[in-house]
Amino acid sequence: MSSGRDGGMSDPNDPSGPVQQAPADTGQAPRATGRQRLAAGLWPPRLSRAQLIVALLLFVLGLGLAIQVRSTSDTGGVLRGARQEDLVRILTELDNRSQRLEDEKRGLENQRSELETSSDQAAEALRQTRQKAQELGVLAGTVAARGPGITLTVTDPHGGVEADSLLDTVQELRAAGAEAIQINNVRVVADTYFTDGTTGVRIDGHEVAQPYAFKVIGNPPDLEPALNIPGGVVQTLEKEQATADVVRSQKIVVDALRPSEQPDYARSSQ
Repeated sequence: MSSGRDGGMSDPNDPSGPVQQAPADTGQAPRATGRQRLAAGLWPPRLSRAQLIVALLLFVLGLGLAIQVRSTSDTGGVLRGARQEDLVRILTELDNRSQRLEDEKRGLENQRSELETSSDQAAEALRQTRQKAQELGVLAGTVAARGPGITLTVTDPHGGVEADSLLDTVQELRAAGAEAIQINNVRVVADTYFTDGTTGVRIDGHEVAQPYAFKVIGNPPDLEPALNIPGGVVQTLEKEQATADVVRSQKIVVDALRPSEQPDYARSSQ
């Protein structure tokens, strides 16, 4: 036996030279590469309960933003196709609504100032109370009302106008500052409801035949443009093959009354 130069053992039966030693088996698995460690860390995912909740909230938030963007885009599409005079009319309607709110705020402040500075506060309070009761009677439909406004006549020869169309019309009129509304012989108040009947629309349970005649008290320059804005009441009714005629007037009488009802359970806290 002799030692070679590289420290291997020589085989006397092999003339080709020294034989290399095999590496020793240490019993350890081969070391993982960086890519394998990254893949093992990412899959399968290990999420805590808090992370799942945050992910769900982010998903809901993203869905809400997407819906809002789509809704805004649809509205912008309607306005984008509107004529210049229609856009001016919409801006004027928004300005009028803001002005009405400012006037209402100013009126309440004046009432408070009069009550605080009056020499006979009891008499002033009684006067304001009676005035307020009269105003509430108009809103509740228990007293007749008169004043400037419009008449809206909806003719529906094909029967396409349903309860929701009349409700949308009432809501648009209220948003434009309508103070008293009557449809045919039915007074419209805060708790008025609309349903579809067998032969037409029922208002507060009363069958109302067309044409539907609206008598509305309010500021005519505010009421009429609100109905004629692009995509508004008039255009919607025309899509149902109905016609809507709006006429301004300085004397509208709303005389359909509702009975005064005493609440069963609610009482004044004063």
